[in-house]
Amino acid sequence: MTAALPRSLTTRAVRLKHHWVDRLAHVLIALIAILLVAFLASPLLAILLQALEGREGEFVWFDNFIAYAKTPALLDSLWNSVWVSCVVTLIVLPLSFTFAYALTRSCMPFKSLFRGITLIPLLAPSLLSAISLIYWFGNQGVLKGWMQGIGIDQIYGAPGIVLAECLAVFPHTLMILITALSLSDARLYEAADAMGTRAGRKFLTITLPGAKYGLISAALVTFTLVMTDFGIPKVIGGNFNVLATDVFKLVIGQQDFPKGAVVAILLLAPAVLTFGVDHYVSRRQTAMLTARAVPYAPKASPAYDRLMTLYCGVIAALVLAMLGMAVFASLASLWPYNLKPSLRHYELGLLDAEVGVAFFNSIKMAAGTALFGTFLVFTGAYLLEKTKGMDNVRGLVRLLAVLPMAVPGLVLGLGYIFFFNAPNNPLGGLYHTLTLLTICTIVHFYTTGHLTAVTALKALDSEFEAVSASLKVPFFKTFWRVTLPVCAPALIDMARYFFINAMTTISAVVFLYSPETKVASIAILNLDEAGEMGAAAAMAVLIALSSTVATLLFMLLAWWVNRRTQAWRTTTR
Repeated sequence: MTAALPRSLTTRAVRLKHHWVDRLAHVLIALIAILLVAFLASPLLAILLQALEGREGEFVWFDNFIAYAKTPALLDSLWNSVWVSCVVTLIVLPLSFTFAYALTRSCMPFKSLFRGITLIPLLAPSLLSAISLIYWFGNQGVLKGWMQGIGIDQIYGAPGIVLAECLAVFPHTLMILITALSLSDARLYEAADAMGTRAGRKFLTITLPGAKYGLISAALVTFTLVMTDFGIPKVIGGNFNVLATDVFKLVIGQQDFPKGAVVAILLLAPAVLTFGVDHYVSRRQTAMLTARAVPYAPKASPAYDRLMTLYCGVIAALVLAMLGMAVFASLASLWPYNLKPSLRHYELGLLDAEVGVAFFNSIKMAAGTALFGTFLVFTGAYLLEKTKGMDNVRGLVRLLAVLPMAVPGLVLGLGYIFFFNAPNNPLGGLYHTLTLLTICTIVHFYTTGHLTAVTALKALDSEFEAVSASLKVPFFKTFWRVTLPVCAPALIDMARYFFINAMTTISAVVFLYSPETKVASIAILNLDEAGEMGAAAAMAVLIALSSTVATLLFMLLAWWVNRRTQAWRTTTR
């Protein structure tokens, strides 16, 4: 019979096993830190270095910034970007707040339908709204005469950019404000009613103060999205230059990389400022719901509900008009002379213009972004939240995980040019590959996925890991058997988010593609430049249709996963 091992040897073996498990966690955290440094921090640093260099690579300090400040045309673009962003914010914020207020504070019918319609722009590239406006109000538009009747000569330029951006950013603002207005304590309104407070005063003293942080966040997000958008100004901007189009012209048209880097830094500045203000505001925010809070339930008011239904119906009709015109124009044989339905533009786009290959590239890039992005982001969030050690590296990973929120896609893509196209970069082989486009897209949308994963992980009690450690179970087994099944709904939401945004993104990949790796959203820009507006509309509609199908498939997957992994959430009596 084999003699039992001494207690000291057994204890030492257990310690070695735990030491190995901890080391594995530390290696994985370090690996994620290296990936984020290589594919996020280094490209951003490359932009800064490029802005401080001359055309021959010599170090010129701030000469490029001074030269930019002395160029009136470029300063005009900066002013154009700022005031257009301000105008769109001032228009969208009250419109979306009223819509969110109707959804959360009325008993009107068809709430789900109205909300679903307003989310449609998220499923298509932002330039779809610009294409639709051209067909509505362009030189051969249906309502060109009406537009001129109200004193606007043409849709191209500032008017088109403002209208198209309003339609494109409306759902982003709406989602934030719905969340803000949903967090209300009914007891405050009951106390106000008991004191005979009028509706207007309740709105000013309870509703607005409760939603002010949501309003600030929505305004900042709207301003940043408009400031950094490239697709809409490129399609409908005409001769009205903004910073986003200036970057493209300087880098692609003039090959003036130092000045392009200067403009990229200017684009980065408002996004970083917005992120900083939003972070400061969120830290000062106080909890709107306590453990004793009572959910707010709106009371029926026939006249008010009818008014809100009418308002939401008008907004939904505008969104449907945008999408409907794109679909109609894509099916028209020859606009505006022969409106007979045909698939001519789809054939032109998919076959003659070889957009079919680009569309297939988009599907591959979106699938890779959803799969690898979800895996990387969730694994990184788990290691940060559920393991210990390497505090300095953890701090770096946490910082880099939220940094993409403050980096516009156009700036990130430009950084990838400077970094991966450098002669001595060992990663230069990735340049112009679909792999790099996928990586860039993952990094661009990293923060939202990370925050989603952290939120899901924080809902899990740390006792899971404590019990696993006491039973000598490695962290990766707990991750596979407990964490993944419980967080499965969040994983599916993250994958859906990555897939849809990869299908519709333009700015993040506009600098990185080659003829072999062109994606569908970029092909739409090329068709527009070639004057094939009908084919461009057809391809935008196909992207929207693909995103819709993908959304439905993800919803089906979520239903199946919930049945298999979330039964514990259902209580039986």
